[in-house]
Amino acid sequence: MRILHTMLRVGNLEKSLTFYTQVLGMKLLRRKDYPDGKFTLAFVGYQDEASGTALELTHNWDTPAYNLGEGFGHIAIEVDDAYQACENTKKLGGKVTREAGPMKHGTTIIAFVEDPDGYKIEFIQKKTA
Repeated sequence: MRILHTMLRVGNLEKSLTFYTQVLGMKLLRRKDYPDGKFTLAFVGYQDEASGTALELTHNWDTPAYNLGEGFGHIAIEVDDAYQACENTKKLGGKVTREAGPMKHGTTIIAFVEDPDGYKIEFIQKKTA
């Protein structure tokens, strides 16, 4: 068994696709409109779905925004350099909500950014041997 994908409902699919592909560097793996249901599914990720986990962005055409709720935490992405990832995010118009630095009570270097809908993405700096 393995995790296939995580689904997020997004208010503006094009803004979200721009964020995940241009700011975070993911690839659009597949996209399909469902006119009868008035929704679109777009899958993004760093690897093809046979090799890695994807993020499913669900856009319900009649819903411009969602209440994020209190149960969702964040999506974690491993990066080579969390400081540089934050700089790149800002240069590309993304929002950094916690600059890179050691996690509280630990040494792992982390940072947080938000996508256009306010979902939190954690950058975790890859540990060196």
